[in-house]
Amino acid sequence: MLLAKVVGTVVATRKDPRLEGKKLLIVQPLAPEDVESGRAGQPAKANYLVAVDTVDAGYRETVIIVQGSSARMASGCKDTPVDTAIVGIVDTVKLDAR
Repeated sequence: MLLAKVVGTVVATRKDPRLEGKKLLIVQPLAPEDVESGRAGQPAKANYLVAVDTVDAGYRETVIIVQGSSARMASGCKDTPVDTAIVGIVDTVKLDAR
């Protein structure tokens, strides 16, 4: 599981039929310390991912994402061509000092 920030949406009028009705969001993976401090880092554009939203996340929310086979196990994604899925919305993050 990874933390990410929702930074946009994707609209695809032509797609695999198994993706019909699924909300697609652009997410940007984050480091936990960026989330905790409230400053979202600016990773390279190559770090953007398209994720299927299973929890009705919104723009600029911090979310939990899963990838690979874990994404295909998310609610409503079974037998769907999905590599990244949003499975949670983060309320707070607290890192213990080392």
